[in-house]
Amino acid sequence: MSTITVSNLSFHYDGSYDNIFENVSFSIDTNWKLGFIGRNGRGKTTFLNLLMGKYEYSGNISTDINFDYFPFEVKDNNKNAYEIAYEINSDFEEYEKWKLEREISLLEMNPEDILVRPFKTLSKGEQTKVLLAILFLRENNFLLIDEPTNHLDVQSRFTVAKYLNGKKSFILVSHDRIFLDNCIDHVLSINKANIEIQQGNFSSWWENKKRQDNFELAENDKLKKDISRLEQSSRQATGWSRQIESSKTRDIGQSDNRVDKGFIGAKASKMAQRAKNTQKRRDKAVVEKSKLLKNIETAESLKLKPLTYRSNRLIDISDLSIFYGENQVCENVSFVVENGDRIQLNGANGSGKSSIIKLILGENISYSGNVFIGNEIKISYVSQNTSFLNGNLSDFARENNIDESLFKSILRKLDFEQIQFEKNMENYSEGQKKKVLIAKSLCEQADLYIWDEPLNYIDVLSRIQIEEVILNYCPTMIFVEHDELFSEKIATDVVVLEKRLKKTKF
Repeated sequence: MSTITVSNLSFHYDGSYDNIFENVSFSIDTNWKLGFIGRNGRGKTTFLNLLMGKYEYSGNISTDINFDYFPFEVKDNNKNAYEIAYEINSDFEEYEKWKLEREISLLEMNPEDILVRPFKTLSKGEQTKVLLAILFLRENNFLLIDEPTNHLDVQSRFTVAKYLNGKKSFILVSHDRIFLDNCIDHVLSINKANIEIQQGNFSSWWENKKRQDNFELAENDKLKKDISRLEQSSRQATGWSRQIESSKTRDIGQSDNRVDKGFIGAKASKMAQRAKNTQKRRDKAVVEKSKLLKNIETAESLKLKPLTYRSNRLIDISDLSIFYGENQVCENVSFVVENGDRIQLNGANGSGKSSIIKLILGENISYSGNVFIGNEIKISYVSQNTSFLNGNLSDFARENNIDESLFKSILRKLDFEQIQFEKNMENYSEGQKKKVLIAKSLCEQADLYIWDEPLNYIDVLSRIQIEEVILNYCPTMIFVEHDELFSEKIATDVVVLEKRLKKTKF
């Protein structure tokens, strides 16, 4: 057993005065299967890069192990998996091919097919599995796995989670709650005010967080009441002290008898001390209050104003088959979209989900079958791709004819810090870029919302916010999403597509 010890770690990027980490300390047992969670932009990928020694920092990271990072760059994607394994692992020998074949089999793929094909011919999901298999051959290294699920369909996520559950010695960045539950035994979380480690999976961490949040909110409410009561007592004691002190020199009627000034002075002093003690207790309560709520995550409710299409039926597709050249990617697909429906397109990578979306959006797709799309349907679209985002948010809002104030308000609710509004979008994290597209869509009034894998890179709390706004406002939707829990909550109907990818015959 080894440990990774982080002591007083502080880091900020060149040109920025805002620390990503400040005096952070914790230890990791390298036998753990560690899930790494936190809101977008908190520094998860940055921390992995610090472990890899890519940036200079203050403080200390101490360990005697080596790190491998997923996904690593494949320099020549014409090579097959065997060749890539030799390239990144000088200790990999010819007679050890069986080890890679074993790992590929554990990932439920056919070694005889997958390992000999050029890497570029593999699907994104197959590439993900191959890279994981190659890295886990390096048995004495600690693996840093950065968001592997973004190119995995539901079945592949289950397979990879099962595979990782049989391993150890890794940090896994993922926002898929079910995926995390199936493969980790500890959680490393970047909170608003600190970094903490807990034993268990995501669900146990989430329950603990809710309990802690509820406790702190209750304590905060109690302390606010205590402070209010103490302030009132302090004001009363101060007032009484002043009244008594002033009576030391005041005559009482025309009598020659005078008030005992010594008695009054002692009483005034006692009341003044009482006021001071009350003030001290109030100050102590304020200090205690300041310790609370530092890790309470603000997740304000989002809003949406969907339209209702003038006809109940928006889309009617029957016996649809889609072709790319000689390849048929789906066959005999049929479904109807009516007002209020939330249709999930579900299927393995390459089964035609995005192709159907492109067809509905009006792209030139070769198909056979019957496709009815209502006239002048207003569509709001969230694409898988974020690479086109550049420039500032104000220009983006103006170019897309959305209300800038509303747009930025939604981003604030999705945990954008003020400093992000000053940056160009090409400098955002992938999760922040995705939030830009979702915020744009939430600004748009539409008859139909089409979201193609909207949750890639999106943090857990934001996923919950997005679930809630959809369930509260019930827009008509077609969506593709591999987060199983999200899909179970949102979909009113599921269209299951089978991967065809076969040669057509004419």
